[in-house]
Amino acid sequence: MNQFLPPLQILVISLKRSLDRRKQVEQEMQKISLPWSFLDAVDGSALTAPPIEYKPSKVKRLQGYALTPNEIGCYLSHKEAWRRCVAENMPTLILEDDFVLSSDFDVILNTLLNEVTEWNFVRLQGLYEVPFKKVLEQPGFALVKNQGDAVGATAYLLKPQIASQLIKHSVDIYEPVDHFLEHYQKHGLEFLATQPYPVDITRAKSTIADRSERAPVKGLNKRIRSVARVVDRVFNREPWFPK
Repeated sequence: MNQFLPPLQILVISLKRSLDRRKQVEQEMQKISLPWSFLDAVDGSALTAPPIEYKPSKVKRLQGYALTPNEIGCYLSHKEAWRRCVAENMPTLILEDDFVLSSDFDVILNTLLNEVTEWNFVRLQGLYEVPFKKVLEQPGFALVKNQGDAVGATAYLLKPQIASQLIKHSVDIYEPVDHFLEHYQKHGLEFLATQPYPVDITRAKSTIADRSERAPVKGLNKRIRSVARVVDRVFNREPWFPK
């Protein structure tokens, strides 16, 4: 589709060393024929010390588990994408390098940018199917409000004012970035999604995240975590887990 698009920044988060993935991205992006660029991801496995945003002992106390190095790197990479969104002052499409675009992706993107104004952040991919409430029906898709946590950060579209708020609430990093995006109690932002999603994932092993399924925090450890969160809410003006 060659319909005129308003100014749009497209960033693909990818490790500089992930040559095979970058080649696949280049092939995939031919589907939409729009200017885009790689954003060199932070290589969490190469970090020699935790970044200032990450406080290991507090994370373990309030989260119940430590983040992996690549989860930290992935979060920092998205944070840099948000900064670039603010710096360029234009809507930004953020992709991780394991995406697959649907055949009608360009149609949906054009509709969101040209015909629909009732959004600030739109999720274009999710790992889990969750209940949702339709907000606005469009030809071929609907804008919806998810009623659960779809998680995943492979593809989303956001505007600078939302990117600025995400940066503001990311002074501390203590959860995976896709969990943070779902953390309404923390950032207070209302996000929309498309149904169906126009982006899928390749399901190849990620090179910027190394999270496996974690066992839930239980028993005494869960009680200790609950107490720690209560204390944080009492003494911290910006608690990590507000009610």
